[in-house]
Amino acid sequence: MAQLIQDRAAIVGIGQTAFGKGLPESELSLACQAISAAIDDAGLRPADVDGLAMFSMENGREVEIARNVGLGEITYFGEVGYGGGAGCGAVGHAAMAVVTGQCEVAVAWRARKRADKGSRPWANVAARLGGAPQWSRPFGLLRPVDEIALLARRYMHEYGATRDHLANVALAFRKHANRNPAATMYEKPLTRAQYMNARWISEPLCLFDNCLETDGALAVVITRASRARDLAQPPVLIHSFAQGFGRQHQVMTNYFCDDPLLGPGWACAKRLWANSEIGPRDISCAQLYDAFSPLVPLSLEAYGFCDRGEGGSFTDDGALEWPHGRLPTNTAGGGMSEAYVHGFNLVLEGVRQMRGTSTAQVERASSCLVTSGEGVPTSALVLRRD
Repeated sequence: MAQLIQDRAAIVGIGQTAFGKGLPESELSLACQAISAAIDDAGLRPADVDGLAMFSMENGREVEIARNVGLGEITYFGEVGYGGGAGCGAVGHAAMAVVTGQCEVAVAWRARKRADKGSRPWANVAARLGGAPQWSRPFGLLRPVDEIALLARRYMHEYGATRDHLANVALAFRKHANRNPAATMYEKPLTRAQYMNARWISEPLCLFDNCLETDGALAVVITRASRARDLAQPPVLIHSFAQGFGRQHQVMTNYFCDDPLLGPGWACAKRLWANSEIGPRDISCAQLYDAFSPLVPLSLEAYGFCDRGEGGSFTDDGALEWPHGRLPTNTAGGGMSEAYVHGFNLVLEGVRQMRGTSTAQVERASSCLVTSGEGVPTSALVLRRD
């Protein structure tokens, strides 16, 4: 398994739309724009694309995408579920399809229109609930932030994490966004005092512990590494890929298992590092899924950057900040300050770091960890410079 993927596929094109609230285009239009931009970035033609990998939340757009963008005959298509957990998964599935010969050139993408409050699932209060939410929403856990707030409080109780640790996350990512002209929070500074005085959203999480709600789309193009070296952009190698969730897992409300703080990232990380020639100590920078700030210290622990219970203190002394932090993280601003498009912008920022084109470029960066949602069945990538 490790040798099947390892450095044999590469990301050769990236594309994105503008981010905003209430963008006039449809999700389909945004997807087509991002995919077309990624194909152009790779120096390929739409007809060269014969593979598609997407989020299941795209609602079966393969045929519409292929027809509207003008793609070639499609010989691979697949979908990955669980929203925020799917970003790295879609890229990894595309890489596996390329490496195993199911297709020659694959596109993975996410398009999303969620800035309108009425579009959010928890706004549909009249709908009858089914599945896992029927056991939590009627009792007051109405939104994802409410579900994560309980885990955050447990983490604080068990390990002594504080709001200052969560502020370290929010402030670092806002500083990075302030350097990124494409970020929603570009040139919008945030101070620790502003963080501490912000209104509660779901205690202990305040306004600035939450991701943005964003309209926009992003896409990447993947092909074999041997072919990638002849294309327009320097190839970014997909060194390792994994998906995972642990025993007894419950989506978002992982409260009723032996260890509620042992999230799906732990299972994913075991496979990711087993498939890799490098480990956490070799990672130059990270793009960690940040729908909510507590997910960052939990991910730091799950992926082996520190021991259990040390994720909060790991963030001290500017550890996540560019340029001098020991692990510059979410260097374009992440979901909390660049845009929240189910974490797919983290993949593109990982590519930019490996190309050397980030607005917060890590000096001599040679590898980047990208993760998807912590709290749902998840996925992760290790990207390397060719």
